[in-house]
Amino acid sequence: MSKQVTVEDIRKSVKEHNVCFLRLAFTDINGKLKNVELPTSQLDKVLENEIRFDGSSIDSFVRIEESDMILYPDLSTWLVLPWSDGASGNIGRLICSVHKVDGTPFTGDPRNNLKRILEKMKSMGYTAFDVGFEAEFHLFKLADNGTWTTNVCDRAGYFDMTDSDDGAKCRREIVETLESLDFEVEAAHHEAGHGQQEIDFKFDDALTTADRVQTFKMVVRTVAKKHGLCATFMAKPLEGEPGNGMHTNMSLFKGEQNVFYDPNGQYGLSKTALYFLNGILQHARAITAIGNPTVNSYKRLIPGFEAPVYISWATKNRSPLVRIPSAGPLTTRLELRSADPTANPYLLLAATLQAGLQGIEDERLPMEPIMSNVFEMTESERQARGIKPLPSTLHNAVKAFKQDELIQSALGEHLTRSFIDSKELEWAKYTQSVSEWELQHYIDY
Repeated sequence: MSKQVTVEDIRKSVKEHNVCFLRLAFTDINGKLKNVELPTSQLDKVLENEIRFDGSSIDSFVRIEESDMILYPDLSTWLVLPWSDGASGNIGRLICSVHKVDGTPFTGDPRNNLKRILEKMKSMGYTAFDVGFEAEFHLFKLADNGTWTTNVCDRAGYFDMTDSDDGAKCRREIVETLESLDFEVEAAHHEAGHGQQEIDFKFDDALTTADRVQTFKMVVRTVAKKHGLCATFMAKPLEGEPGNGMHTNMSLFKGEQNVFYDPNGQYGLSKTALYFLNGILQHARAITAIGNPTVNSYKRLIPGFEAPVYISWATKNRSPLVRIPSAGPLTTRLELRSADPTANPYLLLAATLQAGLQGIEDERLPMEPIMSNVFEMTESERQARGIKPLPSTLHNAVKAFKQDELIQSALGEHLTRSFIDSKELEWAKYTQSVSEWELQHYIDY
């Protein structure tokens, strides 16, 4: 759970750690972390919610005539960054929610939106939606001029021991930095692809975890640059290599009880868990637009690399969309395997939670679990089992999103309109581009 931090705690920390600048961070619709930086002479204004900014300059926020926005810092997110960026003192960071000038939460803020869906969850009698992300990334070498390349920092594979290479050294410093920021890192290892890494931190409530994954990405990129490397969370940066996923582990609680666990239930799952699971499966195509929000995302969702392609679930094998890992009473969970780390974590969790809660209300059981490799089934076998494909392109995923009123309600009217506009523009730009592959294949056609 988020830690309790008071105004006095922050004032004391500013003095003790020689904090000279305050970074107020928030997230736009595309999951990009934005920030305004102020000297600590403005600390009183920050703590009294008096910092304004021009919302019309942020993608999908507001029009020019209604542009004034106010940042409300969440005191529990206070931390002192372990680097100074060359300044004479340290930088303190607060994650903020965005409000309108009348003090009401701005509905176009993804963080506010997640809070809204969490309130719906609480109104149904549940106390926590616990989440654990597994965000993979690649480390590439920087060119001499500081620009990115696609030259990998190693040629290792899954769980390989690579103590002396640049990637391993960088990964260890990332872990040390995260732990200095009160992350509880549970594992760090080399992934299957060349230069590909994974660092897992402990699950927590949905809002805290979404905040942490944004901090995690910032730390990974900053530390990588110190090592002469570029960190990317792009879904599929290398052709023919495994892509970067962000497996999303979800549990629902009432007090201390994980309501997904039932020792007497089939598969060790409660009816609540199965209903929640069915909600996700029923709305999986629309959720894909949010969990896989870039053109490049769909170059990862292809057969042959363990990324899911079909809407199904399993208790053991890793080919379906949702897996039920072996776990105990507190750790029983659903693992959504489709999302990638380009997803906006606040929107992804709002959509999955909304779908799951609707599944609980509908009280319908999911299809039977898939015990064999879904990739090896014939098309007729999949059809007989009711296994449908995920969208194969961003264009098709957005079409599914536009047809799913429930998942649109998970984002609300403002974010839904902005999301569709943003993704349709991205797709239009992509369809007009001419790739190197096209030139190589068709220039002499």
